[in-house]
Amino acid sequence: MQFFIEVLVGGLLAGIMYSLVAIGFVLIYKASGVFNFAQGSMVLFSALTYVGVLELGVPAWEALAVALAVMVSLAFVIERSVLRPLVNRSPLTLFLATLGVSFVLEGVAQVVWGAQVHGLDLGISDEPIDFSGVFVSKFDLFAAAVAAGLVLVLGVLFNKTRLGTALRAVADDPLAALSVGISLPKIWVVVWSVAGIVGLVAGLLWGARLGVQFSLSLIVLKALPVLIIGGFSSIPGTLVGGLIVGASEKLAEVYVGSLINGGIEVWFSYVVALAFLLVRPSGLFGEPNVERV
Repeated sequence: MQFFIEVLVGGLLAGIMYSLVAIGFVLIYKASGVFNFAQGSMVLFSALTYVGVLELGVPAWEALAVALAVMVSLAFVIERSVLRPLVNRSPLTLFLATLGVSFVLEGVAQVVWGAQVHGLDLGISDEPIDFSGVFVSKFDLFAAAVAAGLVLVLGVLFNKTRLGTALRAVADDPLAALSVGISLPKIWVVVWSVAGIVGLVAGLLWGARLGVQFSLSLIVLKALPVLIIGGFSSIPGTLVGGLIVGASEKLAEVYVGSLINGGIEVWFSYVVALAFLLVRPSGLFGEPNVERV
């Protein structure tokens, strides 16, 4: 039982790390109804910017401020050069646009910062902490606290502020939102800026664990099952979906993988996601599409 609890807790904490990436997808989707394929590249770009500035001898807090400023500026550029010309286009067109943005970001990152792997130390050790015989990583606990804090702050932003009301209005009907005076370009800049900040947090945490390298952008593949299970339009859903994905894949690897030569941790979360698609396509907390016929 003690080993089971260790595996379960480790999976839950890993799942929270996945939810950090998924939050960026939800932010863009809630404001525009578009699946932002560039979120993984934003995670990579923000982490590379922070590490690159840090390696120039800039203090950590100033490097963080520079990285935040770069991500906000990037949001403004994307809105002006990509989103604004494509207003009222189909979701597929916007999705393909974000796919193009993804490759451009990775190319620019390689030109500016190079393709080598960068180490990143946030000052939080990965040593285990003993809780009555159950060992839990100190770094995982820190990441879980950060993710929970982000979910709380973003939940308040979307549900308790005028900006959140405007964001939901734009997501429901962009043309109606424009007719009552809501600035669609402003909303998109704000949302992409927040998604960039979330991407920076995710990039720093994942970069500290895996190293800041170009394969970091592939972490988006782990966010897809989280989004399917939690729902594409729910920020709390990303946290619940992440917990389910993290726990299920770790438990499956330990208790089922040994029976079939292992290696199921990589794809087992997609099996769970497919099951959710068959039973509840909108996810646990997603809003189902209702159409009049």
